[in-house]
Amino acid sequence: MGWWKHESAYVDEGATLGEGTRVWHFSHVMPGAVIGERCSLGQNVYVAGNVTIGNGVKIQNNVSVYEGVVLEDYVFCGPSMVFTNVRTPRSEFPRNTSADYAVTRVGRGASIGANATVVCGVTLHEGAFVAAGAVVTRDVPAYAVVAGVPARQVGWMSASGDPLDFSGGDTVTDSTGHTYQKISDAEVRRIA
Repeated sequence: MGWWKHESAYVDEGATLGEGTRVWHFSHVMPGAVIGERCSLGQNVYVAGNVTIGNGVKIQNNVSVYEGVVLEDYVFCGPSMVFTNVRTPRSEFPRNTSADYAVTRVGRGASIGANATVVCGVTLHEGAFVAAGAVVTRDVPAYAVVAGVPARQVGWMSASGDPLDFSGGDTVTDSTGHTYQKISDAEVRRIA
């Protein structure tokens, strides 16, 4: 077993965890969950069955990753952020089968701030950044920064976390030497 769990955590038989992954206090990983290498699941994290989590993902305390959510490599989920998986939940008329769940995809290197909510069925593209407390109700472009309720785009950020200011032209180089190009008001690409 190349992964570790705290004695108060549960990792059910049938879950797959990668080398170097750590599962902290009072967390629960369900059968059928697939978690990559070098991940960190903080205190009181729940991972449902049929969830896929990539490598190097950090999930802070009090986060539930429900069926239908896909986290690609190097995603950061801040403390107490929320995923949903049913568009129209009702207690009297349950919608609790795999067919009922809308897919939510969080792209490589995206970050979701503390207490943010990501409504099911959206995609946060590569390097997207969701501010603390935001409510995401639609797709977030690659490298976009969104904030507010509902979340609206307020800027751009590089994969390493540098603000990208395109006021001086269509290309910007971040502090790590990567260059980004603004294609339109809704699209930025890393080009080098």
